[in-house]
Amino acid sequence: MRLPRDLSGERLAAALKKLGYSMTRQTGSHMRLSTFEGGEHHITIPDHKELRLGTLNAILNDVAEHHKISRDELVELLFHK
Repeated sequence: MRLPRDLSGERLAAALKKLGYSMTRQTGSHMRLSTFEGGEHHITIPDHKELRLGTLNAILNDVAEHHKISRDELVELLFHK
C-alpha cells in the first residue's frame, strides 16, 4: 500500500491518536508520543512539514510491530477510513 507523500509530523501524530498515542513531550522539532495500549510504547516523530518516506516507513513499521498488525493494515486504519 502506498504511503501518503505529503504527510506532516503533526498530521501523523493526530492520526496515531486513533491507537491511543498522545504527545508526552516536545524537544525542539521532535515530538515524543507514548501509548500504554498493548504495553508501553514510545515513538519520536520529527515535527516537519513533510516527513521523508524512509522516516515515515520506519515509524509505521515500529508502530505496526508493537500493535501486532501489518504495516499495510496500519496505513489503511490511519489514513483510509
